[in-house]
Amino acid sequence: MGGPVVRPTVSASPPPGPAAGTPPPQPERPLEVPRGLRFDAAGLIPAVAQDWLDGAVLMVAWMNAEALERTLASGEVHYWSRSRQELWHKGATSGHLQTLRGLRYDCDADVLLLTVEQRGDVACHTGARSCFYDAGLEPSAGGADAAPPPADVCTELSRVIVGRRQRPEPGSYTNRLLEGGDNRILKKIGEESAEFVMACKDDDAAAIAGEAADLIFHLQVALAHHGVDWRRVQEVLAARRGAPRRE
Repeated sequence: MGGPVVRPTVSASPPPGPAAGTPPPQPERPLEVPRGLRFDAAGLIPAVAQDWLDGAVLMVAWMNAEALERTLASGEVHYWSRSRQELWHKGATSGHLQTLRGLRYDCDADVLLLTVEQRGDVACHTGARSCFYDAGLEPSAGGADAAPPPADVCTELSRVIVGRRQRPEPGSYTNRLLEGGDNRILKKIGEESAEFVMACKDDDAAAIAGEAADLIFHLQVALAHHGVDWRRVQEVLAARRGAPRRE
């Protein structure tokens, strides 16, 4: 994949620390521009922005060396606007800033993958969470009601369960659980927990995976029943990555 090799030499200063109560940055974020990136003839490189929790692709834009340097120095993502021919601090006007959590580049060193925390959960100029909301033959207008982008399997499962809660379907096992409330849901969690323990005791890899999947499903039903979003669980897990070690 073509384009001259550009090796920026400007080192970036460390970004400011995270605000109180926010998870610490992921350790993958470099503090200077990686050497050997392949910018195109216009000095640009495509950058894919990916949600740091569920892996959803939020948008694709372009960076030049200065945009990348500013991103690494500030911890907030900057792009290069080809239409305006100027640097673009993502969210500076809308408030939908992107905090950089990690940076990777592909095997040809000509595409960037930015792992970002999207403020306001809106990355698209239409008001959609992601620019990738269309799947039909004709493009739509996007907006807040646009389809969410594909994400990891647990997030997709949570969406299905929440959808059943909002729009019950006849004969749905999920709806039977939700209709039974805590008594039915928590009883199933207890049963699935015991079955998971026994699978581990038997050291049966296939059974362990199956029982773990059953347990996660029923946990997510309980979360939906109590109105707790799966993303809150992901945020807690992410925050614990930088926590002090337990004694």
